[in-house]
Amino acid sequence: MSNIKITVEEQGDKQIIRLSGELDASSALELDNVLQESIEGQFTAILIDCSSLDYISSPGIGLFTSRIEEMEQQGTSLVLFGLKDSVSTVFEILGLDQLLKIVSDEYEAKSTS
Repeated sequence: MSNIKITVEEQGDKQIIRLSGELDASSALELDNVLQESIEGQFTAILIDCSSLDYISSPGIGLFTSRIEEMEQQGTSLVLFGLKDSVSTVFEILGLDQLLKIVSDEYEAKSTS
């Protein structure tokens, strides 16, 4: 049983993936499948809504970092937004706030991608 709910919306050449719950080892596999489909969909940007994400584990974080190069080669930008303080702190401690584009809200995510 997965601890995460993943919702996908297409908005023109952008795709928004909304996460709700906990992103752990088992749910990271589920999200990885969704991300793979998104990358194959040739979107210019994939925006990850983390505003309802309560927890992220190492495999969850690794999922985003493992896809960066593939997305850059394809010209797709990855933007995370709406991170709660507890989730944001994990990214900052690992220095991933320097590697990933993280913004405060959906409006900013759409305008920077």
